[in-house]
Amino acid sequence: MTSTTIVAYAFFINIVSFIYMFVDKQKAIKGQWRISERKFFLLAIIGGSVGIMLGMRTFRHKTKHNSFRIGMPVIMIIQIVLMSYHYL
Repeated sequence: MTSTTIVAYAFFINIVSFIYMFVDKQKAIKGQWRISERKFFLLAIIGGSVGIMLGMRTFRHKTKHNSFRIGMPVIMIIQIVLMSYHYL
């Protein structure tokens, strides 16, 4: 994979993750069926942790859930370490 492809993928998956946080917040406000936490963690694991964390702060959503407050930063740190190791 080229660096351009990786950057494009990271940008795309984080935009999608951010939008999912917005949509879930709107559904919560309206009392509608919600996006599962499992889906959010899957998005984070496949590279969308930054988008989810930005969505958490921007929309004040899922900020009281310890699994999100702790889990998302841990996933992001692991991803940074793995990418740093890969590019050394």
